[in-house]
Amino acid sequence: MYKLGLIGYPIQHSLSPWIHERLLQKAELQGEYRLFEITPEDDFKEKVLELKEKQLDGFNVTVPYKEKIIPYLNDMDDIAKEMQAVNTVVNEKGRWVGYNTDGIGYVRSLENAYPDLFEHLNRKIMILGAGGAARGIYYALTKFGFAQIDIANRTQEKAEDIAKLGKDNTKTKIFTIEEASRHLDEYDLIIQTTSIGMKSVDLKPIVQLNRLNPETIMSDIVYQPLKTQILQDAERLGARILLGHTMLLYQAQYAFEIWTGMCPDVQEMEYELLAVLEGR
Repeated sequence: MYKLGLIGYPIQHSLSPWIHERLLQKAELQGEYRLFEITPEDDFKEKVLELKEKQLDGFNVTVPYKEKIIPYLNDMDDIAKEMQAVNTVVNEKGRWVGYNTDGIGYVRSLENAYPDLFEHLNRKIMILGAGGAARGIYYALTKFGFAQIDIANRTQEKAEDIAKLGKDNTKTKIFTIEEASRHLDEYDLIIQTTSIGMKSVDLKPIVQLNRLNPETIMSDIVYQPLKTQILQDAERLGARILLGHTMLLYQAQYAFEIWTGMCPDVQEMEYELLAVLEGR
């Protein structure tokens, strides 16, 4: 009987329980996935100690605690150490070990949708934004050995900091958002990683798509709305697109694999999750 859960704030509308309960069913495992909301007014240390007493097999961590959980862990994998952010914790015989599944989850979703992209590593990739998600995605893509992964961001220093994670075989140029708009036709894959496009933030696309190549894959990690304005515009211009909910699903798949050692196929769950999101 697996005891799993999620900490963060706010999390009452999280899709994680639905996803992980479906993963348990697909793996034919018994278990439960519960929400453990920790408000900013709560004593975080006290809540973490209460969580330890529950002897969970594993739990996810979402904002604002991906960094705050680190001092309470016994160890972290290499990716989490590089990211200095943890979104998955596994209980290994009483020892809490932290992982970050975001980057690998994104790459898995991309590989499932567009396997042809991975046939040649000389593809040119542009990442828009330089936050935590961009950091994880950049690092995961460098592990695959892609030759050129450029970053466009309003603040150059943050982008330069991410570029330091690059491997010897990965070249990275840093652009402003305005410069990126002028170079879009050079890229095989463009990944929008900021909150721009969310229902509650700003629906206007981060870059102008006038120079977008129809052969390009346009990806957005925002999944509410399901098809952001930048994805709608890219699709109208003939480009291929990747919806944001797929990253959510595949990073959960990787977390589930860490907890249970099992990796259920989630391809059909993409459509189920779409239906859940459309019903919201």
